[in-house]
Amino acid sequence: MNPVRLAWVSLLLFCAASVGCDMQPHKPDAAGATSCRPIDEAEAARLFERWNDSLKTGDAHRVVANYAPRSILLPTVSNKPRVTEAEKLDYFEHFLENKPSGVIDFRFFIPGCNSAVDAGLYTFTFGTNGKVVHARYTYTYAWDGRQWLITSHHSSAMPEPVKP
Repeated sequence: MNPVRLAWVSLLLFCAASVGCDMQPHKPDAAGATSCRPIDEAEAARLFERWNDSLKTGDAHRVVANYAPRSILLPTVSNKPRVTEAEKLDYFEHFLENKPSGVIDFRFFIPGCNSAVDAGLYTFTFGTNGKVVHARYTYTYAWDGRQWLITSHHSSAMPEPVKP
């Protein structure tokens, strides 16, 4: 199996085994029936744009507001997992200094009940120096009863040069 296909299969198996692609329990409604907040790929795209737009503000607090209180950030340019709000703020305060802006190049979307997985490839351009970084990403989202929040975010630079 080629390495790219193996990586995607591993991601899907990880999702299925660790979180079952359903990160939040189903919430019963007033009548006791399970209610699920639907999400589709278009809404996942809007969630990425919300996050990307918060990057463009340069305000780390606005970026971190996209993350659930219990969430993890495995960032592109840091070896340290970020699980607390303070750790995420620290990361984004430094990351935002370079004025990043992202674009999704490839998306693989898995909807769930009150949850979603959005994984693929994105490209960041940094406004301070014009540097371009191609990276892989995975966002998992959970519906908190009011809004979609990021419960996990993994980003890693592509290991091989990207061909135009």
